[in-house]
Amino acid sequence: MEWQFVSKPWLGVLVWLLPAVLAAPGCANYRMGSQSIYAPDVRTVYVPMIRSNSYRRYMGEWLTEAIVKRIEDVTPYKVVHESELADSELRVQIITDTKQTLMESYTDEPREQQFTLQVAADWVNRNGEQLGQPVNVPLPSTLNPINQSANLFPELGQSTTSAEMQDVQELAIQIVSMMEAPW
Repeated sequence: MEWQFVSKPWLGVLVWLLPAVLAAPGCANYRMGSQSIYAPDVRTVYVPMIRSNSYRRYMGEWLTEAIVKRIEDVTPYKVVHESELADSELRVQIITDTKQTLMESYTDEPREQQFTLQVAADWVNRNGEQLGQPVNVPLPSTLNPINQSANLFPELGQSTTSAEMQDVQELAIQIVSMMEAPW
């Protein structure tokens, strides 16, 4: 009696697919795409109105609006308007703002100025535990501030408000990027 080999194409697929199926349970926590850089257990974020120690008008409102828009545009999180409905809360406070002259004309008029905002931000879950980037030494957010500066040129017609808005937009990017999960 002679053995005759019958070709079965599905057998080859099974031989290659079996190790992948057996290895899959070990990769249960693996995530792909843009979702992989954000915490999977957080779906909603509450952003209260930003407190400001600044005497500049509307700075807290502008920064709150920029952060909310950035969270909605870039992250998979949904911003909610009540803290009871949220999985997490992003607390931000404007600590200080400064405006200094970097260069003057020969008539002592400002040629170049710099506007700097310094903020403190905490992202916590419902239990008050810190979320986002891990910190080796837990410090209050006011001792670990986020700074952003923008130069303005009054001679060229640039206003203080445009420099403030530039700072607000850049701060929103920095604050929302701190919500990314560590590698």
